[in-house]
Amino acid sequence: MDDKTNKDFVVIKAEDDGVNVIGLTRGTDTRFHHSEKLDAGEVMIAQFTEHTSAIKIRGKAKIYTPFGVVESEAKRADK
Repeated sequence: MDDKTNKDFVVIKAEDDGVNVIGLTRGTDTRFHHSEKLDAGEVMIAQFTEHTSAIKIRGKAKIYTPFGVVESEAKRADK
């Protein structure tokens, strides 16, 4: 692995069915490059790389990072 690659991993644990995990590219134009759908209890381990600069998570999930745990919220039905 070269020095440009960030070796940090994040763990995403779906709390509900249908959690979307979307990888976004690096560069002048940010684009979606990968998408996964997780059901309740499923876990995904993701890594920031020379191609992935951001990860977007939709739905209720716990995200474990080197900086602590973050919880995303379920989409509100009244919107």
